[in-house]
Amino acid sequence: MRKALQAFALVTGALAIAACSSKEEKKESTVPAAKIEVKVQKVTTEEIPQTETYTANVESDVKNNISPNTPYRIEKIYVDVGDRVSKGQTVVQLDASNLRQLQLQIENLRTEFNRTDGLFKVGGVSKAEWDNAKMNLEVQETMYKQMARNTRLVSPISGIVTARNYDDGDMYSGTPILTVEQLNPVKMIVNVSERFFKLVYTNMHVDIELDAYEGEHFSGRISRIYPTVDATTHTFPVEVIVSNPQQKVRPGMFARATINMGSESRVLIPDVALVKQVGAGDRYVYVHSGGKVTYQKVILGKHFDDKYEIISGVEPGSEVVIAGMSRLANGKEVTVVK
Repeated sequence: MRKALQAFALVTGALAIAACSSKEEKKESTVPAAKIEVKVQKVTTEEIPQTETYTANVESDVKNNISPNTPYRIEKIYVDVGDRVSKGQTVVQLDASNLRQLQLQIENLRTEFNRTDGLFKVGGVSKAEWDNAKMNLEVQETMYKQMARNTRLVSPISGIVTARNYDDGDMYSGTPILTVEQLNPVKMIVNVSERFFKLVYTNMHVDIELDAYEGEHFSGRISRIYPTVDATTHTFPVEVIVSNPQQKVRPGMFARATINMGSESRVLIPDVALVKQVGAGDRYVYVHSGGKVTYQKVILGKHFDDKYEIISGVEPGSEVVIAGMSRLANGKEVTVVK
């Protein structure tokens, strides 16, 4: 009986301890979790110059490949790489042996036609015979003119010879014999972000710098704006023409083209407020409002010292978190500290 009472006392005591422990845990669970402490900063808004610099290779404004329209042996090339040529200048003479044979045939046909014409005038041949002799002569003369044009190649533009692919005596095999490029003006194609589509216009000034002429600036202008935007890169091509009277700027040179598209009122945020999403290149910030933070994606512009221009994602007057971001999540309640 005594042992039974002792056992009952032990069980009762254990239940009492368990009940007390449960009450303590319940009491502790009702204590609110401590809010994360953060520092915030109110963003500023400024007028930001919308100046963009693009890289491109210089191209000739006009480029002409000189070739015959049928295979000929090359008799003589009159120019070489680096030579200046004028529009209409003969630059290549092709083999004219067939042309000379045709010329002999034409002389014989002309003699025959003159004889037929004399007989026709005195009634010695019919009108049909006269017509046939005249047609044969005209066909051969037309063929001669075409062959003469084909064997004497002229430059269609004034410019500089930039390629010569054959020597005298070679047989033309499809590659252009010569390449002539016009060097005044020259041009370049730059790919501009679609957000500037409404800001660029033809004849807009473009400042050009070249690695070949360090510290020197050249003046260009927008000559053509392509009408479509690339769906992958979200850019559109713009053609820039550069006046080149001294021909210092040459095709193939590396250039930087700077376009000033005015200014825009933009939000500036401290660069320490930016959060990079893991596994992606996107940038985010935590925006504080009413004791909570929201996780917002931002589109960045230029970097100025310790601030970034924000194209979109943060409204003027917002407060962004600049310290304490490591434990934050979207919708978290926070305590702002100085």
